[in-house]
Amino acid sequence: MIPDLGYRMADNSRLLRRLFDDRVRSLGLTAVQARLLLALDRHPDCNQGFYAERLEVEPITLTRIVDRMEAAGWIERRADPADRRARILHLTEKARDRVTQVEGIVSRLVSDMLTGLSKREQLQLGELLDRIGSNLAAAREMPEVAHG
Repeated sequence: MIPDLGYRMADNSRLLRRLFDDRVRSLGLTAVQARLLLALDRHPDCNQGFYAERLEVEPITLTRIVDRMEAAGWIERRADPADRRARILHLTEKARDRVTQVEGIVSRLVSDMLTGLSKREQLQLGELLDRIGSNLAAAREMPEVAHG
């Protein structure tokens, strides 16, 4: 086992997030706003709770973010036909250009990240990351066993 592998993975993730933050700021967006636009594009017609969980923010925090984005004309709330207390979030046409711009930033980040890796290495990395993700998901579902 590689002793500092977890640290290196976490540190690379931090660097990637920082680059993403810096680059989306040029669009007048915060990182969480940009991630919300992408989530709305990829997973449309969900309620605010879904997006709060997906973005790992508290529901009240997401509500404030959505308030600002709705006022800017990027998002609209609609009543959830299945739950009158919930609201479904939708991208507006005005947001479509922003989504395309954020996707371009993500594409360039991935390209920057994979510089120097062959196509074979890129595919292998993807497969390994999928396996790691599956392992982490399985570990999350397993109850902790008390030692003693």
